[in-house]
Amino acid sequence: MKQRPRIYYTQSQKALMWERWKKGESLQQIAQLFDRNHGSVRGILAETGGIRPPERCRSRLALTLAEREEISRAVVAGQSIRSIAILLKRAPSTISREIWRNGGTGCYRATQADQAAWDRALRPKTCKLVENRKLANIVAGKLQCQWSVSVKGSPKEIQEFVANDTRKWKDLAQKSKLDLN
Repeated sequence: MKQRPRIYYTQSQKALMWERWKKGESLQQIAQLFDRNHGSVRGILAETGGIRPPERCRSRLALTLAEREEISRAVVAGQSIRSIAILLKRAPSTISREIWRNGGTGCYRATQADQAAWDRALRPKTCKLVENRKLANIVAGKLQCQWSVSVKGSPKEIQEFVANDTRKWKDLAQKSKLDLN
């Protein structure tokens, strides 16, 4: 069988797939609409166990594209963070985080910031221990040295333990030949 180039379905195509799937059509019938093999449709539907995922929407508390454009114009005009915050009726810390999270005053672009915020909101996120091997080694060493399975603590208790035990962490890092700085 001839190999076809990979297809990336649009949101409207995926919506059509879910609509047909809900009506009870087979994978083969749905795939024929796109002139594809049923495997390509199966991959889309199987990602969420055959249950249509909810539509993604922004929190009402999140900055809108219009607000980000106002921030962008104000930054270019040289306005202070506090004056921008007053203009938008937002906390100065919100404006400050938004600007620095998206390149700073010299590089801030509203559309790029809006897309980045949309991408950062995507769930589920990758576990920190998977992303950071060094951190995973420290946690593994800590678990081997001092924690046991029988010790049960709330996340708050663990956080306090770690915060109060900085010196021991540095000692552990030296033993493990890891640099925490």
